Amino acid sequence: MYAPTPPIICIFFLFFLLFTPVFPIQDVKNFKAKYKSFNSSIESKKMKLINDLLKKINKPFVKSIKSPDGDIIDCVLIHLQPAFDLPQLKGSLPMDPPELPIPNGHEQAEKESEIKQVWSSNGESCPNGTIPIRRTTASDILAFGSISNFGKKIRPNSLDTHEYALGSVEEGVYHGAKATFNLWKPNVTGVNEFSLSQMWLAYNVPNRLVNTVEAGWMVYPKLYKDNGTPRLFNFWTPDNYKTGCYNLNCPGFVQTTNKYSLGGALNPPSTYDGTQTIITIKMFKGMTGAWWLVVGDEALGYWPSYLFPDLHNNATDVHYGGEVISNIGLKHTSTQMGSGHFPEEGFGKAAYIRSMEVIDIEGRLQPASNLKLQNTHPNCYAVTSGFSDTWGNYIYFGGPGNNPKCP
Repeated sequence: MYAPTPPIICIFFLFFLLFTPVFPIQDVKNFKAKYKSFNSSIESKKMKLINDLLKKINKPFVKSIKSPDGDIIDCVLIHLQPAFDLPQLKGSLPMDPPELPIPNGHEQAEKESEIKQVWSSNGESCPNGTIPIRRTTASDILAFGSISNFGKKIRPNSLDTHEYALGSVEEGVYHGAKATFNLWKPNVTGVNEFSLSQMWLAYNVPNRLVNTVEAGWMVYPKLYKDNGTPRLFNFWTPDNYKTGCYNLNCPGFVQTTNKYSLGGALNPPSTYDGTQTIITIKMFKGMTGAWWLVVGDEALGYWPSYLFPDLHNNATDVHYGGEVISNIGLKHTSTQMGSGHFPEEGFGKAAYIRSMEVIDIEGRLQPASNLKLQNTHPNCYAVTSGFSDTWGNYIYFGGPGNNPKCP
């Protein structure tokens, strides 16, 4: 290759010296100071918005409980909870729980084991007239990247996908549903990933936005800033997941009990080939059109009917099963669903949902028969169904995620 002669190199060097701008040291310092000040201003505005949101979520309390797992549980006067920030509820009081749906004659003795929450495991409780609310911190909000995303279900994009293993009854007129779940602690590997077992009641018809109320247990380290503890949760959306939120993270759900804390840790989970811990969940439409949530025999509270454009009439679909949100990469996520084992392993080893029933327009519990099974990746997570005199209609579901058949 031709090499420039020394004179040519000198000319290039001289040109560089003459025409390259030189910034005085003071100008550089001023630029750095302005840049730092600009960033500080942005951070200050961001923290102000976060603190404003925290004031809306974290209400004045009459008692505060330090849970053994590190959570802070605030006992908040029932009429000061976030839902009463809504114009429709200001100045009012929560409704009294209605009568529970009528059994169909096949109701089983399902008090095998009552779920316990860690915050109340040492005998702590909130006074009558208050409800226990898990305190939200600035770090909880910052984990979601933006204030607008906090507490909402992640919507699929180019990097994320929702995977399911479900049993469903669809295209009907339902006023509620009921089922018993066994509780597990699946391993969640990705930063933005979760794993849950729940029941969905949805209004889902063509040319209308999906309305849902949902409840169950979930492992979601990003939302709860923990090491993957199963937690009691609910969720709602009136518009195909554009708005709505988990638990009490936005005004909507009205809690009426001081026994359970939404988002509170559940203990103990089931053990593989050992003791099975269960949780029974019921959701049903009351006489006012509100959708009530019941855990065991305890009414947790309700979603007011005016939150939903269509679901206030009835649900069209009921889904039971597991959901995982995964970050798509070069290989499938190793986040587990259910127990992390496939349904074929059966009782004591796989996750199940049993005693699956729907509530008809007369308020009666009926078997959830003619289940339609759905799974997005059967080699990663699977679902099977069955019926027995003891369990009624049931499903086993779950799986390990990444494995030799699920690369």
